[in-house]
Amino acid sequence: MEFKDYYKIMGVARDATQDEIKRAYRQLARKYHPDVSKLADAEVRFKELGEANAVLKDVEKRAAYDQLASNWKAGQEFRPPPDWNAGFEYSGSGSEGASNGDKDSFSDFFEALFGRGAADGGRDHAAFNTHGTDHHAKVLIDLEDTYAGAIRTITLQTPGIDAQGRVSMRAHQLNVTIPRGIRAGQHIRLTGQGTPGVGQGKPGDLYLEIGFRPHAHYRVEQRDVYLDLSIAPWEAALGATVKVPTPNGVVELKIPPGSVAGGKLRLKGRGIPGDTPGDFYAVLLIALPPADNESDNALYRAMAEQFKSFNPRAKLGV
Repeated sequence: MEFKDYYKIMGVARDATQDEIKRAYRQLARKYHPDVSKLADAEVRFKELGEANAVLKDVEKRAAYDQLASNWKAGQEFRPPPDWNAGFEYSGSGSEGASNGDKDSFSDFFEALFGRGAADGGRDHAAFNTHGTDHHAKVLIDLEDTYAGAIRTITLQTPGIDAQGRVSMRAHQLNVTIPRGIRAGQHIRLTGQGTPGVGQGKPGDLYLEIGFRPHAHYRVEQRDVYLDLSIAPWEAALGATVKVPTPNGVVELKIPPGSVAGGKLRLKGRGIPGDTPGDFYAVLLIALPPADNESDNALYRAMAEQFKSFNPRAKLGV
């Protein structure tokens, strides 16, 4: 998909105030409204304006977009970077209040960032004794934190409007207890940490969606953890017992004789903890020693002679 420059579509500067955004939309919406404009691309431009306005008029969506947009230009091929919105606090669920009739025409770019049905802004809290809005944020933790549980200090960025009417960010820190066994995609609820209620209404809650930081060694699928484990050719052929790191300590793993690259060895229950814990998988890779001197080359030539009937590409029919 293509990156959309909403500021360019609206014809405003990136530091425009919210009032300037509102005025620009009103002027351009009148200009390109399909019932008024005679321009051939009026309908397309009108829809683009509606999408740009849905983002830039909303303080939270605008701040999130600004966080991402600095490294992109209009028309560039775009995919949202993983966890691009981590540490960004917003109110509502991000998918509620979709009453805007034009939302179905919003682009894939909009939906990739904000999700389907995110066209409208927040809720109206004008009534007395109204419950405060829940807040949400995605936070990244280390895989090791879920194995033992932890207490971590996290920093969240919350958008607001400064005295000049421009979007600004406020950082605040929270001490958060990471439960043992929490998985990516699950939430931690912090009671009363959302928007204050109106009148006698209770404050909303803050929901932290958990994600794992990229790890140098491990990758995670649900509760299972995977490690690419390099072994020597003789360890694969003859078998061996090798030391293997896991997120909760080093273990000794038996390599069966005749192991092949891509084979998986399972350590049952060594994945993410839980009532039904995940498993830990060592995915075997064959690491070849370098042949950077004549003696090593001679050994490889001897192996080639010894195994000259072996065809590693036999399955390919060649």
